[in-house]
Amino acid sequence: MEKMKIGITVGDINGIGLEVILKTLANDVMLKYCTPIIYGSSKVVSYHKNIIEADFHFQSINSIDRLAGDQVNVMNCWTENVNITLGKLSEEGGKYALYSLQSAVYDLRDGKIDAVVTSPINKEAMMMSGFPHPGHTEYITEQLGGQSLMFMVHDNLRVGLVTNHIRVGDIGNQITKELIVSKLKIMDQSLRMDFGLERPTIAVMGLNPHAGDGGVIGDEDDSIVRPAVVECKKNGMLVMGPYAADGFFGSGQYKKFDGILAMYHDQGLIPFKVIAFGDGVNFTAGLGGVRTSPDHGTGFDIAGNNEANPNSFRQALFSAIDISRQRKQFQEDHSNPLQSRTKRGKSDRKGKDRFEEEE
Repeated sequence: MEKMKIGITVGDINGIGLEVILKTLANDVMLKYCTPIIYGSSKVVSYHKNIIEADFHFQSINSIDRLAGDQVNVMNCWTENVNITLGKLSEEGGKYALYSLQSAVYDLRDGKIDAVVTSPINKEAMMMSGFPHPGHTEYITEQLGGQSLMFMVHDNLRVGLVTNHIRVGDIGNQITKELIVSKLKIMDQSLRMDFGLERPTIAVMGLNPHAGDGGVIGDEDDSIVRPAVVECKKNGMLVMGPYAADGFFGSGQYKKFDGILAMYHDQGLIPFKVIAFGDGVNFTAGLGGVRTSPDHGTGFDIAGNNEANPNSFRQALFSAIDISRQRKQFQEDHSNPLQSRTKRGKSDRKGKDRFEEEE
């Protein structure tokens, strides 16, 4: 089984990113599945290693060409000493998170690694450092090109967003039939290519409460959302909706679908995190490279206390491995249409199970 080369960004060095990274990689089982590369600084990694008091070993490298396949690698993206202020917002936290992110994404873009797992950043700290994007997703989309879909994943629950990090007041102006169709096409292709689903079913949420109630609470669901669903159906996609989001999630109807498209951030992420918080993964679908991330933030309130739970980061790492493998298999199969294989709808083994059974 080929081991994937997985790049890992350190996120905000004042947060819990490196804590959950090191807690995950301290178990040598991970080296059976991937070759990890932490993009940061050996000095900063050593500082955080002392916090978790783990027997953690790594190789320090300055070039991807010197990668050690059977060790944790730390790619030195800077050499100067850094002032770490755990739990505090600072310009330095944003500056070095950006250094890490840029280095990892450049290597992903150039095909030197198979995927990137991004650790949490603080958006205010990133802005202080001159980062012009609302978040990871927008930056990575710009660097890799094309159109992307923010896709929250936990087992068979997969929730994508039409709009990402924008003001609530701007949502109505941003959503168009064309945008919804574009996101549905990305989701359908990702479910096939990245998750191995041959005929995925997708549910689309309404924009207004009760999906507009037949036009009583706004006409956007009838004039914009429904026509997008109809167009995708005509193109052969198994798309249904629009559904009233509260009843859809509250009744458990979400369990019947392979993918769910929400209109805006909180419509999708609130139910997702209620159901899967701590084990969910943020996956950026639709791009030429694979990127995943844990579903939590920088955790400034617990940084340095050795209290951070690594479950979500671990799941993000396993998801990056599984999606990379599935995508390569998909591409191989479609480059040779005569080749047959058994289709699979999810990973051979859940990441958490793999980890716990081999501990």
